[in-house]
Amino acid sequence: MYRFFVPGEQIHGDFAEITGDDVNHIKNVLRMGRGDHVVISCGQGTDYYCIIRDIQSESVVLGVEKEEPVRTELPVSITLFQALPKADKMEWIVQKAVELGAAEIVPVRTRRCIVRLDEGKAAKKRQRWQTIAGAAAKQSGRGIVPNVHEVMSFADALRYAGQMEHAVIPYELFDDMAATKKTISDLCQGASIGIFIGPEGGFERGEIEQAMEMGVMPVSLGRRILRTETAGLAILSVLMFQIEGERGNERDGSLFGSCGDNESV
Repeated sequence: MYRFFVPGEQIHGDFAEITGDDVNHIKNVLRMGRGDHVVISCGQGTDYYCIIRDIQSESVVLGVEKEEPVRTELPVSITLFQALPKADKMEWIVQKAVELGAAEIVPVRTRRCIVRLDEGKAAKKRQRWQTIAGAAAKQSGRGIVPNVHEVMSFADALRYAGQMEHAVIPYELFDDMAATKKTISDLCQGASIGIFIGPEGGFERGEIEQAMEMGVMPVSLGRRILRTETAGLAILSVLMFQIEGERGNERDGSLFGSCGDNESV
């Protein structure tokens, strides 16, 4: 069943509407019509199962048939701090990180980043990345659209991660797998996690030391050197498997609110 995200104010009890670019997608790409079913969400943890009542020039009118808590969100909020990679690798990273359950993605400038974005280019890139995050959230059945932040400096990213319960930084010179297993186990019991991934050239040693001084724990991803576009997805996959295995059955949707006429999104 196709999924769409709508602002909370567009859901009114047993009536809802879809507006914007999705209207054209529904009419002219998906070729949907009256009587077809869709799922909508306002990103607050509730899925609304709807039937299309009417398709107008600028809106799709829906009848809400039932509400259910979202079952696809992790019980832990994971933020991926991704150092800016070359070319269009960030688009692929954003897409896959959303599919694997990341709640936020923060592009980060580090010392070895080759890419340098001025303010204008950074704003356009962020808009593009956010669009990709939205499409990936629809495709993977997410209950939220993860936020792609503005590009941060490494220092600002560390300060932001300081608000989280745990943060880790994969480092190729850290080879203590026993400590890594203990750290991963601790992460799965927390409520919020930050993951720092370096650029193509990796983090400088000074950056690793700076991160550790801020309480970020080093971990190992094994004996092989992973590309920047692989490393984050590798640890996200491990965490998703571990968290859903240990805590997935405990979720009942109560981690989120519902969205009605008075909810802000």
